[in-house]
Amino acid sequence: MAVSRKIKGFMEKSSWIRRMFETGAELKAKHGVENVFDFSLGNPNVPPPASFQKALEEAVRETAPNKHGYMPNGGYPHVRQEVAGFVSRRHGVSATADDIVMTVGAGGGLNAVIKAIVDPGDEVLAMIPYFVEYGFYADNHGAALTLAPTTEEFDLDIAAIEGALTPRTSAVIINSPNNPTGAVYPASSIAALGEVLARKSEEYGRTIYLVSDEPYTAIVYEGTEVPSVFSHYRNSIVVTSYSKDLSIPGERIGYAAVHPDIEDHANLVGGIILCNRILGFVNAPAMMQRVVGKLQGETVDIAEYARKRELICDGLERLGYEFVKPRGTFYLMPRAPGGDDVAFVQALQDELVLAVPGSGFGLPGHFRLSFCVPDETITGAMPGFERAIARYR
Repeated sequence: MAVSRKIKGFMEKSSWIRRMFETGAELKAKHGVENVFDFSLGNPNVPPPASFQKALEEAVRETAPNKHGYMPNGGYPHVRQEVAGFVSRRHGVSATADDIVMTVGAGGGLNAVIKAIVDPGDEVLAMIPYFVEYGFYADNHGAALTLAPTTEEFDLDIAAIEGALTPRTSAVIINSPNNPTGAVYPASSIAALGEVLARKSEEYGRTIYLVSDEPYTAIVYEGTEVPSVFSHYRNSIVVTSYSKDLSIPGERIGYAAVHPDIEDHANLVGGIILCNRILGFVNAPAMMQRVVGKLQGETVDIAEYARKRELICDGLERLGYEFVKPRGTFYLMPRAPGGDDVAFVQALQDELVLAVPGSGFGLPGHFRLSFCVPDETITGAMPGFERAIARYR
Protein backbone atom coordinates (compact mmCIF):
# COMPACT_ATOMS: atom_id res chain seq x y z
CA MET A 1 0.00 0.00 0.00
CA ALA A 2 1.51 3.33 -1.10
CA VAL A 3 -0.44 5.41 1.41
CA SER A 4 -1.26 4.45 4.99
CA ARG A 5 -4.86 3.55 5.80
CA LYS A 6 -5.01 6.52 8.17
CA ILE A 7 -3.89 9.06 5.58
CA LYS A 8 -6.10 7.50 2.95
CA GLY A 9 -9.03 8.03 5.30
CA PHE A 10 -7.94 11.61 5.93
CA MET A 11 -7.74 12.25 2.20
CA GLU A 12 -11.33 11.11 1.83
CA LYS A 13 -12.50 13.27 4.76
CA SER A 14 -10.79 16.37 3.39
CA SER A 15 -11.82 15.72 -0.19
CA TRP A 16 -14.59 18.28 -0.68
CA ILE A 17 -12.48 21.35 -1.33
CA ARG A 18 -9.86 19.31 -3.18
CA ARG A 19 -12.60 17.66 -5.25
CA MET A 20 -14.13 21.03 -6.15
CA PHE A 21 -10.69 22.33 -7.12
CA GLU A 22 -10.15 19.36 -9.43
CA THR A 23 -13.69 19.60 -10.83
CA GLY A 24 -13.17 23.31 -11.43
CA ALA A 25 -10.00 22.67 -13.38
CA GLU A 26 -11.80 20.14 -15.57
CA LEU A 27 -14.78 22.42 -16.18
CA LYS A 28 -12.56 25.40 -16.98
CA ALA A 29 -10.60 23.33 -19.50
CA LYS A 30 -13.83 22.16 -21.11
CA HIS A 31 -15.95 25.33 -21.05
CA GLY A 32 -13.39 28.12 -20.74
CA VAL A 33 -12.26 29.91 -17.59
CA GLU A 34 -14.61 32.82 -18.22
CA ASN A 35 -17.65 30.50 -18.24
CA VAL A 36 -17.00 28.77 -14.89
CA PHE A 37 -17.86 30.64 -11.69
CA ASP A 38 -15.63 29.36 -8.92
CA PHE A 39 -16.50 30.19 -5.29
CA SER A 40 -14.75 27.17 -3.79
CA LEU A 41 -11.41 28.52 -2.57
CA GLY A 42 -10.64 31.23 -0.03
CA ASN A 43 -7.72 32.61 -2.00
CA PRO A 44 -7.59 36.41 -1.54
CA ASN A 45 -7.93 38.33 -4.79
CA VAL A 46 -7.53 41.87 -3.44
CA PRO A 47 -3.89 42.88 -4.01
CA PRO A 48 -1.49 43.52 -1.11
CA PRO A 49 -1.20 47.15 0.00
CA ALA A 50 1.53 49.27 -1.63
CA SER A 51 3.35 49.30 1.71
CA PHE A 52 3.97 45.57 1.37
CA GLN A 53 5.74 45.96 -1.97
CA LYS A 54 7.85 48.78 -0.53
CA ALA A 55 8.82 46.79 2.56
CA LEU A 56 9.62 43.75 0.42
CA GLU A 57 11.91 45.74 -1.85
CA GLU A 58 13.66 47.23 1.16
CA ALA A 59 14.17 43.78 2.66
CA VAL A 60 15.66 42.51 -0.58
CA ARG A 61 18.11 45.43 -0.74
CA GLU A 62 19.26 45.10 2.87
CA THR A 63 22.91 44.07 3.20
CA ALA A 64 22.86 42.97 6.85
CA PRO A 65 25.20 40.05 7.60
CA ASN A 66 23.63 36.59 7.70
CA LYS A 67 20.33 37.97 6.41
CA HIS A 68 19.39 34.55 5.03
CA GLY A 69 20.74 32.54 7.95
CA TYR A 70 19.20 30.87 10.96
CA MET A 71 17.81 32.98 13.75
CA PRO A 72 16.29 32.00 17.13
CA ASN A 73 13.54 29.45 16.54
CA GLY A 74 10.95 31.85 17.90
CA GLY A 75 11.85 34.46 15.31
CA TYR A 76 13.92 37.63 15.07
CA PRO A 77 13.84 39.40 18.46
CA HIS A 78 13.23 42.81 16.86
CA VAL A 79 10.31 41.44 14.82
CA ARG A 80 8.80 39.77 17.86
CA GLN A 81 9.01 43.09 19.66
CA GLU A 82 7.26 44.91 16.80
CA VAL A 83 4.50 42.30 16.85
CA ALA A 84 4.26 42.57 20.64
CA GLY A 85 3.62 46.30 20.27
CA PHE A 86 0.73 45.63 17.92
CA VAL A 87 -0.63 42.86 20.18
CA SER A 88 -0.52 45.26 23.13
CA ARG A 89 -2.58 47.82 21.23
CA ARG A 90 -5.00 45.29 19.75
CA HIS A 91 -5.62 43.29 22.93
CA GLY A 92 -5.11 45.86 25.67
CA VAL A 93 -2.24 44.03 27.38
CA SER A 94 1.43 44.80 27.97
CA ALA A 95 2.95 42.22 25.66
CA THR A 96 6.68 41.84 25.05
CA ALA A 97 8.77 39.86 22.59
CA ASP A 98 8.73 37.01 25.13
CA ASP A 99 4.99 36.57 24.48
CA ILE A 100 5.39 36.15 20.71
CA VAL A 101 6.48 33.23 18.52
CA MET A 102 6.77 33.85 14.78
CA THR A 103 5.28 30.91 12.87
CA VAL A 104 4.83 29.45 9.41
CA GLY A 105 1.37 30.90 8.95
CA ALA A 106 -1.58 30.26 11.25
CA GLY A 107 -1.54 26.57 10.33
CA GLY A 108 2.04 26.18 11.49
CA GLY A 109 1.24 28.21 14.59
CA LEU A 110 -1.77 26.06 15.50
CA ASN A 111 0.26 22.89 15.13
CA ALA A 112 3.06 24.25 17.34
CA VAL A 113 0.57 25.38 19.99
CA ILE A 114 -1.45 22.17 19.99
CA LYS A 115 1.67 20.02 20.17
CA ALA A 116 2.90 22.10 23.12
CA ILE A 117 -0.27 21.72 25.20
CA VAL A 118 -1.77 18.28 24.47
CA ASP A 119 -0.85 14.81 25.64
CA PRO A 120 -1.86 11.70 23.70
CA GLY A 121 -5.49 10.94 24.43
CA ASP A 122 -6.42 14.56 25.16
CA GLU A 123 -9.31 16.31 23.44
CA VAL A 124 -9.47 19.58 21.53
CA LEU A 125 -12.92 21.12 21.23
CA ALA A 126 -14.03 23.11 18.17
CA MET A 127 -17.33 24.61 17.03
CA ILE A 128 -19.58 23.40 14.20
CA PRO A 129 -19.16 24.41 11.42
CA TYR A 130 -15.40 24.26 11.62
CA PHE A 131 -12.27 24.49 9.51
CA VAL A 132 -11.72 20.84 8.62
CA GLU A 133 -7.96 20.98 9.22
CA TYR A 134 -8.52 21.28 12.98
CA GLY A 135 -9.20 17.56 13.18
CA PHE A 136 -5.98 16.74 11.39
CA TYR A 137 -3.99 19.17 13.51
CA ALA A 138 -5.29 17.56 16.72
CA ASP A 139 -4.55 14.07 15.39
CA ASN A 140 -1.02 15.14 14.43
CA HIS A 141 -0.24 15.33 18.13
CA GLY A 142 -2.25 12.42 19.50
CA ALA A 143 -5.39 14.33 20.47
CA ALA A 144 -8.98 13.85 19.33
CA LEU A 145 -11.17 16.61 17.97
CA THR A 146 -14.53 16.96 19.70
CA LEU A 147 -17.30 19.26 18.50
CA ALA A 148 -20.02 21.52 19.83
CA PRO A 149 -22.79 23.16 17.75
CA THR A 150 -23.28 26.89 17.33
CA THR A 151 -26.62 28.71 17.37
CA GLU A 152 -28.87 29.31 14.37
CA GLU A 153 -27.10 32.66 13.95
CA PHE A 154 -23.69 30.90 14.20
CA ASP A 155 -22.92 32.40 17.61
CA LEU A 156 -21.27 30.38 20.38
CA ASP A 157 -23.67 28.04 22.16
CA ILE A 158 -22.23 28.28 25.67
CA ALA A 159 -24.41 25.52 27.14
CA ALA A 160 -23.43 23.15 24.33
CA ILE A 161 -19.75 23.99 24.83
CA GLU A 162 -19.98 23.33 28.56
CA GLY A 163 -21.70 20.02 27.88
CA ALA A 164 -18.95 18.99 25.46
CA LEU A 165 -16.07 19.68 27.86
CA THR A 166 -14.59 16.68 29.65
CA PRO A 167 -11.67 16.04 32.01
CA ARG A 168 -9.65 15.19 28.88
CA THR A 169 -10.22 18.57 27.21
CA SER A 170 -6.92 20.43 26.96
CA ALA A 171 -7.96 23.20 24.57
CA VAL A 172 -10.91 24.91 22.94
CA ILE A 173 -10.37 26.41 19.48
CA ILE A 174 -12.51 29.29 18.31
CA ASN A 175 -12.28 31.02 14.93
CA SER A 176 -13.71 34.53 14.79
CA PRO A 177 -14.31 36.03 12.27
CA ASN A 178 -15.27 32.56 11.22
CA ASN A 179 -14.47 30.39 8.25
CA PRO A 180 -16.89 29.20 6.85
CA THR A 181 -19.77 31.37 8.17
CA GLY A 182 -18.35 34.90 8.44
CA ALA A 183 -19.73 35.14 11.99
CA VAL A 184 -18.01 37.34 14.57
CA TYR A 185 -18.52 36.24 18.17
CA PRO A 186 -19.59 39.17 20.39
CA ALA A 187 -17.81 40.15 23.60
CA SER A 188 -20.67 38.75 25.67
CA SER A 189 -20.13 35.28 24.17
CA ILE A 190 -16.36 35.41 24.67
CA ALA A 191 -16.86 36.54 28.28
CA ALA A 192 -19.31 33.70 28.94
CA LEU A 193 -16.92 31.22 27.37
CA GLY A 194 -14.08 32.48 29.56
CA GLU A 195 -16.20 31.99 32.66
CA VAL A 196 -17.05 28.42 31.68
CA LEU A 197 -13.43 27.54 30.94
CA ALA A 198 -12.22 29.01 34.22
CA ARG A 199 -14.84 27.09 36.15
CA LYS A 200 -14.23 23.81 34.33
CA SER A 201 -10.46 24.16 34.63
CA GLU A 202 -10.87 24.39 38.40
CA GLU A 203 -13.34 21.50 38.46
CA TYR A 204 -11.09 19.21 36.42
CA GLY A 205 -7.86 20.27 38.06
CA ARG A 206 -6.21 21.10 34.75
CA THR A 207 -5.85 24.18 32.57
CA ILE A 208 -8.16 24.29 29.56
CA TYR A 209 -6.53 26.66 27.09
CA LEU A 210 -8.51 28.90 24.78
CA VAL A 211 -6.85 29.03 21.36
CA SER A 212 -8.20 31.79 19.14
CA ASP A 213 -7.53 31.30 15.43
CA GLU A 214 -7.71 34.86 14.03
CA PRO A 215 -6.46 35.27 10.44
CA TYR A 216 -9.57 37.25 9.42
CA THR A 217 -9.61 39.80 12.25
CA ALA A 218 -9.03 42.77 9.93
CA ILE A 219 -11.73 41.74 7.45
CA VAL A 220 -14.90 43.01 9.11
CA TYR A 221 -17.80 45.16 7.98
CA GLU A 222 -20.08 47.96 9.15
CA GLY A 223 -17.96 48.84 12.17
CA THR A 224 -17.99 45.33 13.59
CA GLU A 225 -15.45 44.89 16.38
CA VAL A 226 -13.69 41.60 17.09
CA PRO A 227 -13.39 41.32 20.87
CA SER A 228 -10.08 40.25 22.36
CA VAL A 229 -9.99 36.86 24.05
CA PHE A 230 -7.18 38.23 26.24
CA SER A 231 -9.72 40.55 27.87
CA HIS A 232 -11.89 37.65 28.98
CA TYR A 233 -9.63 34.67 29.75
CA ARG A 234 -6.03 34.73 30.82
CA ASN A 235 -5.20 31.18 29.75
CA SER A 236 -5.61 32.11 26.11
CA ILE A 237 -3.39 32.04 23.04
CA VAL A 238 -3.99 33.94 19.82
CA VAL A 239 -2.75 32.39 16.58
CA THR A 240 -2.96 34.40 13.40
CA SER A 241 -1.30 35.13 10.09
CA TYR A 242 -0.80 37.89 7.54
CA SER A 243 -2.34 35.78 4.78
CA LYS A 244 -5.63 37.67 4.69
CA ASP A 245 -4.59 41.02 6.24
CA LEU A 246 -1.97 41.53 3.53
CA SER A 247 -3.17 39.05 0.85
CA ILE A 248 0.02 36.98 1.07
CA PRO A 249 -1.16 33.42 1.92
CA GLY A 250 1.60 31.82 -0.13
CA GLU A 251 4.31 33.49 1.95
CA ARG A 252 3.36 31.44 5.04
CA ILE A 253 3.99 33.95 7.81
CA GLY A 254 2.12 34.40 11.09
CA TYR A 255 2.58 34.31 14.84
CA ALA A 256 1.32 32.92 18.12
CA ALA A 257 0.75 35.40 20.95
CA VAL A 258 0.51 34.08 24.50
CA HIS A 259 -1.38 36.04 27.14
CA PRO A 260 1.28 37.73 29.31
CA ASP A 261 -0.44 36.40 32.47
CA ILE A 262 -1.01 32.83 31.29
CA GLU A 263 -0.19 30.02 33.70
CA ASP A 264 3.37 28.65 33.48
CA HIS A 265 4.20 31.32 30.92
CA ALA A 266 7.91 30.64 30.38
CA ASN A 267 7.47 26.90 29.92
CA LEU A 268 4.53 27.32 27.58
CA VAL A 269 6.29 29.81 25.32
CA GLY A 270 9.43 27.68 25.41
CA GLY A 271 7.37 24.65 24.47
CA ILE A 272 5.77 26.41 21.50
CA ILE A 273 9.21 27.55 20.31
CA LEU A 274 10.57 24.01 20.63
CA CYS A 275 7.60 22.63 18.72
CA ASN A 276 8.14 25.25 16.01
CA ARG A 277 11.56 23.65 15.53
CA ILE A 278 10.87 19.96 15.94
CA LEU A 279 7.82 20.01 13.69
CA GLY A 280 10.27 20.80 10.92
CA PHE A 281 9.43 24.47 10.49
CA VAL A 282 12.69 25.40 12.33
CA ASN A 283 11.73 29.07 12.10
CA ALA A 284 9.33 31.31 10.23
CA PRO A 285 10.59 32.56 6.83
CA ALA A 286 13.36 35.09 7.42
CA MET A 287 12.57 37.47 4.58
CA MET A 288 8.88 37.64 5.42
CA GLN A 289 9.60 38.23 9.09
CA ARG A 290 11.60 41.31 8.19
CA VAL A 291 8.83 42.50 5.87
CA VAL A 292 5.83 42.08 8.18
CA GLY A 293 7.76 43.50 11.11
CA LYS A 294 7.40 46.87 9.37
CA LEU A 295 3.71 46.46 8.55
CA GLN A 296 1.95 46.02 11.89
CA GLY A 297 -1.69 47.06 11.48
CA GLU A 298 -1.46 47.42 7.68
CA THR A 299 -4.24 45.77 5.66
CA VAL A 300 -5.55 45.34 2.17
CA ASP A 301 -8.40 47.58 1.02
CA ILE A 302 -11.24 46.07 3.06
CA ALA A 303 -13.73 48.23 1.14
CA GLU A 304 -13.18 45.93 -1.83
CA TYR A 305 -14.40 42.92 0.13
CA ALA A 306 -17.26 44.96 1.59
CA ARG A 307 -18.42 45.82 -1.92
CA LYS A 308 -18.20 42.19 -3.02
CA ARG A 309 -20.18 41.15 0.04
CA GLU A 310 -23.01 43.50 -0.91
CA LEU A 311 -22.89 42.34 -4.51
CA ILE A 312 -23.28 38.65 -3.69
CA CYS A 313 -25.67 39.07 -0.77
CA ASP A 314 -27.99 41.39 -2.70
CA GLY A 315 -27.99 39.05 -5.68
CA LEU A 316 -28.70 35.89 -3.69
CA GLU A 317 -31.33 37.57 -1.53
CA ARG A 318 -33.23 38.67 -4.64
CA LEU A 319 -33.24 35.07 -5.82
CA GLY A 320 -34.66 33.77 -2.53
CA TYR A 321 -31.60 32.25 -0.86
CA GLU A 322 -31.58 32.18 2.94
CA PHE A 323 -28.42 33.08 4.83
CA VAL A 324 -26.96 34.94 7.78
CA LYS A 325 -25.16 37.95 6.36
CA PRO A 326 -21.47 37.67 7.26
CA ARG A 327 -20.04 40.30 9.58
CA GLY A 328 -16.49 39.39 8.61
CA THR A 329 -14.28 37.27 6.31
CA PHE A 330 -15.05 36.74 2.64
CA TYR A 331 -17.29 33.71 3.15
CA LEU A 332 -21.04 33.20 3.02
CA MET A 333 -22.89 30.07 4.12
CA PRO A 334 -26.44 29.94 2.75
CA ARG A 335 -28.94 27.20 3.47
CA ALA A 336 -29.12 24.62 0.71
CA PRO A 337 -32.55 24.73 -0.99
CA GLY A 338 -34.13 21.32 -0.50
CA GLY A 339 -31.92 20.60 2.50
CA ASP A 340 -29.41 18.31 0.77
CA ASP A 341 -26.22 20.33 0.45
CA VAL A 342 -24.38 17.76 -1.66
CA ALA A 343 -27.26 17.52 -4.15
CA PHE A 344 -27.62 21.28 -4.33
CA VAL A 345 -23.91 21.83 -4.88
CA GLN A 346 -24.20 19.35 -7.75
CA ALA A 347 -27.11 21.38 -9.14
CA LEU A 348 -24.91 24.47 -9.01
CA GLN A 349 -22.10 22.58 -10.67
CA ASP A 350 -24.46 21.69 -13.52
CA GLU A 351 -24.76 25.46 -13.98
CA LEU A 352 -20.94 25.81 -13.90
CA VAL A 353 -21.06 27.40 -10.42
CA LEU A 354 -18.66 25.88 -7.90
CA ALA A 355 -19.40 25.87 -4.16
CA VAL A 356 -18.46 23.61 -1.24
CA PRO A 357 -21.05 21.51 0.63
CA GLY A 358 -21.53 22.38 4.27
CA SER A 359 -20.91 18.71 5.03
CA GLY A 360 -17.23 19.44 4.42
CA PHE A 361 -17.34 21.76 7.45
CA GLY A 362 -19.50 19.54 9.63
CA LEU A 363 -22.76 21.34 8.80
CA PRO A 364 -24.99 19.51 6.31
CA GLY A 365 -27.82 21.53 4.82
CA HIS A 366 -25.67 24.55 4.02
CA PHE A 367 -23.03 25.37 1.42
CA ARG A 368 -20.06 27.74 1.48
CA LEU A 369 -19.27 30.45 -1.02
CA SER A 370 -15.95 32.33 -1.09
CA PHE A 371 -16.59 35.78 -2.52
CA CYS A 372 -12.92 36.81 -2.77
CA VAL A 373 -13.35 36.61 -6.53
CA PRO A 374 -13.62 39.08 -9.43
CA ASP A 375 -16.89 41.01 -9.58
CA GLU A 376 -17.57 39.39 -12.95
CA THR A 377 -17.60 35.97 -11.26
CA ILE A 378 -20.31 37.11 -8.86
CA THR A 379 -22.52 38.80 -11.45
CA GLY A 380 -21.91 36.13 -14.06
CA ALA A 381 -22.94 33.36 -11.68
CA MET A 382 -26.35 34.83 -10.81
CA PRO A 383 -28.24 33.22 -13.72
CA GLY A 384 -26.82 29.86 -12.64
CA PHE A 385 -27.83 30.47 -9.02
CA GLU A 386 -31.32 31.36 -10.27
CA ARG A 387 -31.70 28.23 -12.38
CA ALA A 388 -30.41 26.02 -9.57
CA ILE A 389 -32.82 27.32 -6.92
CA ALA A 390 -35.69 27.15 -9.42
CA ARG A 391 -35.36 23.34 -9.36
CA TYR A 392 -36.45 23.33 -5.69
CA ARG A 393 -39.46 25.63 -5.93
